[in-house]
Amino acid sequence: MSCVIVSKLPLDELDGRRVALGSTSRTSVRLARLLLEEREGVRPEYFSCPPDLDAMLAEADAAVLIGDPALRASLEQAPRQGLAVHDLGAMWKEWTGLPFVFAVWAARREYVEQHPELTAAVHRAFLESRDLSLAEAAMVAEQAARWEAFDAPLLERYFSEALDFSLGERQLAGLAEFARRVAHDSGFAPDVTIRLLEPAAAEPVAAA
Repeated sequence: MSCVIVSKLPLDELDGRRVALGSTSRTSVRLARLLLEEREGVRPEYFSCPPDLDAMLAEADAAVLIGDPALRASLEQAPRQGLAVHDLGAMWKEWTGLPFVFAVWAARREYVEQHPELTAAVHRAFLESRDLSLAEAAMVAEQAARWEAFDAPLLERYFSEALDFSLGERQLAGLAEFARRVAHDSGFAPDVTIRLLEPAAAEPVAAA
């Protein structure tokens, strides 16, 4: 819902056409380019700009957006203007059979080895925050709706259904597949090895 290509034309007709790339996410931009070039077989003319759909489409035939601008485009602007919305995560999954991981919390192995207790504490705090937020998604959505342009039911569905916070074997396979496909021009090694941190146990209570 929040990483999309919005287009005036079918994607397979974008060869040589201008595509505006939102300037807020290198990952989504690289994924969009990969999907257009390798899945759709087109070579558009890209340019970067701030993520404003109307301004982007004033100069382009398609636009790549993430976050709130993507949600606004998907739910409000595109239906009103008769534009097609293509979800990047869904396109990747249809193409490869794997989930796409848009973001991770990561630490360098050397840092983990040098600061194991601090790393474990931060990791545990993230997991606790995730679990609490998902358990109370309705409350989180109600609070967020106070300053977002979306109502609480939509935000609750977005937080609890559209987003997936898991990171297991299939997600790691998706990460590795993306790295393999973009290694030639992205500075990545084609073989990516990731070791998951194991959830640390809570601090033991000292016995008398």
